[in-house]
Amino acid sequence: MSIGGRLATVVVAFLVAVALVVTAVAVFLAPGTPGGVVNFTKAQAAGQPVDLTVQTVGAIGFGAHPTWVSYLVKDPQGKWVHETTWKLPAHTLVHMTIYQYDSGSPLRNQEWGQVQGTIGGTATLNGKTYSQYDSYTGNGVGHTFAVPTLDLSVPLIGVSGSATNVCGEAPCHFNSAHNIITFSFKTPGPGNYPWQCFVPCGLGYLYGNGGPMSTQNYMGGFLDVVAQ
Repeated sequence: MSIGGRLATVVVAFLVAVALVVTAVAVFLAPGTPGGVVNFTKAQAAGQPVDLTVQTVGAIGFGAHPTWVSYLVKDPQGKWVHETTWKLPAHTLVHMTIYQYDSGSPLRNQEWGQVQGTIGGTATLNGKTYSQYDSYTGNGVGHTFAVPTLDLSVPLIGVSGSATNVCGEAPCHFNSAHNIITFSFKTPGPGNYPWQCFVPCGLGYLYGNGGPMSTQNYMGGFLDVVAQ
């Protein structure tokens, strides 16, 4: 092949790679539902910790993708909303509570069973402290809550897949099988920090990483950290 032919091949390959990256970013940034940002900067006095409460569900039960797994967040007024971009004050302690209503399975990569980046390097599962979880025991791991740029990652242990009171539609309530995971972390300086689940749970998609795994307002979103 001539030098010109090789150059043309390289250029085409580069353009294809760029197109794939742009497409992937566009898919992730595509909103799952109309809406915006849930603002937690006015929920407490300046400098005081923020209480952030979310839930993970096996099926959202409404909207364009009712069978998709999803996160929901409790807004400052106490209402569960389907939004995954949360505005938080910078340099502030965040106490996070996650109600995990989905079932789990063994992890493909056991690294995701480690608690990382939290205050003290630990989380609690139904009141019991843990720093790592063996996903080949118990009910496995359903999801993770991870903010890669903060080196923050917490495995969310699943409920029993044989439970008869599994939640089938969000928002889920205490009478459905669930685990309660708590941990704390500190927000960095102002910026936009993506968070996501790293446990593939997009059934019917290649390697489980499509659908809800790559769509904002389902299994990923952003921490919109601002100066207060």
